[in-house]
Amino acid sequence: MAENSDNSLKAVQAAMQNNAFAEAKELLGEILADKPDLFDAHYMAAVCERYLDEGAQAQIHIDRMKQLSPDFGRIYQEEGHLYATTDPERALRAYQFACRQNPSLLASWRGQAHLLQAQGKIAAAERALASGKSVAAQPQALQAAMNHMYEGRLGRAEEMCRAFLAKQKHHVEGMRLLAQLAFRLGENDQAEFLLESILEFHPSLDDIRREYIEVLKNRQKFEQAEAQSAMLIEQTPDKIQNLSIHGINLMQAGRYDEALGFFDKILDRVPDDSVTWTSKGHALKTLGREAEAIQAYRAAVAAQPHHGDGYYSLANLKTYQFEPAEIDQMQAQMQSGNLFPADRVHVSFALAKAFEDRGDYQQAFDNYQAGNQLKRHQTGYTAEAMHDELQRQKDICTADLFAAQSGKGHDAPDPIFIVGLPRAGSTLIEQILASHSQIEGTLELPNILSLSHKLRGRQLDHEEVAYPQILHDLSAEQLVDYGRSFIDDTQMHRQGSPFFTDKMPNNFRHIGLIHLILPNAKIIDARRNPMDCCFSCFKQLFAQGQEFTYGLEDIGRYYADYVSLMAHWHEVLPGKILHVQHEDVLDDLEGQVRRMLDYLGLPFEPACLDFHNTERAVRTASSAQVRQPINRKGVDVWRPFEAYLAPLKDALGAHFQPDK
Repeated sequence: MAENSDNSLKAVQAAMQNNAFAEAKELLGEILADKPDLFDAHYMAAVCERYLDEGAQAQIHIDRMKQLSPDFGRIYQEEGHLYATTDPERALRAYQFACRQNPSLLASWRGQAHLLQAQGKIAAAERALASGKSVAAQPQALQAAMNHMYEGRLGRAEEMCRAFLAKQKHHVEGMRLLAQLAFRLGENDQAEFLLESILEFHPSLDDIRREYIEVLKNRQKFEQAEAQSAMLIEQTPDKIQNLSIHGINLMQAGRYDEALGFFDKILDRVPDDSVTWTSKGHALKTLGREAEAIQAYRAAVAAQPHHGDGYYSLANLKTYQFEPAEIDQMQAQMQSGNLFPADRVHVSFALAKAFEDRGDYQQAFDNYQAGNQLKRHQTGYTAEAMHDELQRQKDICTADLFAAQSGKGHDAPDPIFIVGLPRAGSTLIEQILASHSQIEGTLELPNILSLSHKLRGRQLDHEEVAYPQILHDLSAEQLVDYGRSFIDDTQMHRQGSPFFTDKMPNNFRHIGLIHLILPNAKIIDARRNPMDCCFSCFKQLFAQGQEFTYGLEDIGRYYADYVSLMAHWHEVLPGKILHVQHEDVLDDLEGQVRRMLDYLGLPFEPACLDFHNTERAVRTASSAQVRQPINRKGVDVWRPFEAYLAPLKDALGAHFQPDK
């Protein structure tokens, strides 16, 4: 069947090359009748319709491609071509997004340059032309590898890039492309090494330094990232992009007042910069200055009504309620067809929150569903693959493993891991514990996930995954080194307290690894009513790392697999993990606080009961809620939506216990 499709598409290509677009269109109609979701067929059909001056039909194919692969740059290049003469503003936005998604699309650089020049924006047109010329000047092998990378064929791109570098070992753009590939493949240490090597010999390359900063931030090396952006400021002190990067780095390093100063400096020069208004709002929100954060987010939307992140940031405050005019504006943006995929996702979630606050649960659910479906198209997540991954942990991390490796690892007692699902009450637990004089709350640290990725290694499709099997083979020296590295690498987040929290929820998948490298670490399993927890995940738009949340069935299956794995950990590591139920904390705060502190071996402190008065930066979605006294606002949040949640109930199976 696949071979027949390939042959049919080749016949279409031949017809198009001969300018026989009507014939090609007819062939494509037959192909799509058999395979209605064949992306390449829709792409060719859009091109044919454009040449046949059938723009409305072309747009139908473009819209379908956006549903199938919303971030694919060539879709937007084709949309730019379609509207270049009839709707220049729409075409310009399409070309700009195409270049953002795939900078190797030379026709999009030329297209936006032409449109900018027609608008009299000569400097912007020249920048677009220069960007296109920079790509065109690269060796053909690198251009091809770049295109493969941006279209998701990472293995082929890496193969071509390494072949090129084998002949030209120190080629800057070749090393840069290999670093970008490493970053996309999760090999951040290699990406960091390559970019650092380039900058050692070419310290004035700002673009490379900016990419280096992104890698450092992804590794949560915020102080190093800040030092690098300070160098950008030193080299080009008036460049808006560099001021913005440095401000964001200061914010992520916890220096919010300084960051706000940089954001204000940018806004003095560019008062309609919606991205900077949003960044300023994030800083204010993290500091607990909610009223000012609202003003900043509103300013972002006022500057650019299509700026979806501004609307979503208001919704993500949890306490904000949209005014009717704002809801009308968001709906108008959704209907305009001008929103990019990320903006459409953000506005969908914001509208869902707005309708939920109004009690219109049908429209709220429809918007949550629409936003999640868009996100789901962007991931390769499958519940089956996750189930297999968690099953491997149970099969391999047995009592025999822990008996054989007993007495090894680094003896530091400092870390307190808070694990579970997102939206399970972990931020509340962290805020309570961080109110204790001997504990500081840090972040959702990526270190354990990065170590598991490192141990997993590279493997071909037919090879077994190395991790967690490799845990049986690690020496005492290796286990100590990995534990010590965790303590050393997380030191940047600490201020001197003897204990600290790591609130990365996904660490529940790696409790075996944690116990082997840090046998004295404490682990708290934060759990919440399954329906409240799972539906709250569905309602929450996560920045990254929680792909299971984009479908009700996926969430339910993930929850069931999580409970099963936690039961395994309790069995093979008896007494190691403290299970804290969110509803028990709400019902008996002091009792649960004393229980947690007893588990941690720390004395009771009344400040833990007044957690909402603790002044500290909180960067998660629950930042506003944990600044309020204990309350039951989050209990039974799923019930108004019960009519739409059958897939979740079915996936939870025996875990669906609505009265518990």
